[in-house]
Amino acid sequence: MAGARQPREAVADWAMMRQLLLLRHAKSAWDDPALSDHARPLNARGRKAAAAMALAMRDFGIVPDVVLVSSARRTLQTLEAFAPFEQGALVEPLDALYLASWQQMLDVIRRVPETARSVMLVGHNPGLHDLAMGLADPNASAKDAPMLRRLAEGYPTGALAEFLVATPWQLLESGTGRLVRFVVPGDLLPAELMEQPT
Repeated sequence: MAGARQPREAVADWAMMRQLLLLRHAKSAWDDPALSDHARPLNARGRKAAAAMALAMRDFGIVPDVVLVSSARRTLQTLEAFAPFEQGALVEPLDALYLASWQQMLDVIRRVPETARSVMLVGHNPGLHDLAMGLADPNASAKDAPMLRRLAEGYPTGALAEFLVATPWQLLESGTGRLVRFVVPGDLLPAELMEQPT
């Protein structure tokens, strides 16, 4: 009925909804064998992809409160394309996120203050892909199925997954997220640019 009041439980669920953004670092360079993996920078294609994703996030109106980023050079350089955040997000570089497993990433997210409504984690595969697949609700609606299948196929460099989460951060676990967006740089940049030599 029009104007009918929602059940108290439904209102409470929406009031508790949080946003979790999982961003894989953009494409990095391998042309200097003297560099450690931790010190590898972005290549030219990676910098363009990161800038395109940052612009897309602004277009989507996505503004995180907290940003958790691996201390690797390529993740920090990816994040540089997003700065400054409109509302002054708290940015925390963490050694613990460098090549972290999905369980380690989950533990880091669980320690985020409950006052944060939007959290972005910038990390690495395979942990990031495993985390995204683990969070995705296995009982997702049919309309979400194509996006989930696309996520299952791979998590390219520079890709962004957006989840809605109805639980407190400290209770985050497998199957508690709803995937609402999955964007890869190829969606944003011309094919000829993506195919350019690195």
